Amino acid sequence: QLRLVESGGGLVQPGGSLRLACVISGARVDVYSIGWFRQASGKGREGVSCISRDGDVMYYGDAVKGTLGAFTISRDDAENSVYLEINGLTPEATAVFYCAARRSYCSSRTDAYDTWGQGTQVTVSS
Repeated sequence: QLRLVESGGGLVQPGGSLRLACVISGARVDVYSIGWFRQASGKGREGVSCISRDGDVMYYGDAVKGTLGAFTISRDDAENSVYLEINGLTPEATAVFYCAARRSYCSSRTDAYDTWGQGTQVTVSS
């Protein structure tokens, strides 16, 4: 059974950095496209980034605008994990971050993904 577990969230000061991890079990990570999403309090879940089965990377919405910080997605096949590094975090980035898997190409839509992790809280505050 496919399972995703996020980690790496926490409290960080504005301008700081975090590296979120999404560890996949039950299957090889390179047969899935893995997306990262964020959900701020009282708002809907939004796509942030995705890495495809072929290793192509995509960035969506606020991650492209640069208003939350600078995002970099990567994958480590040996660790069966996908990482989301965020540098220069702003308070607007505060949210629960989720990773999700789908067998097809990358998508920014939440309804395109079949399996989700439980999320990791990122709080940016001084």
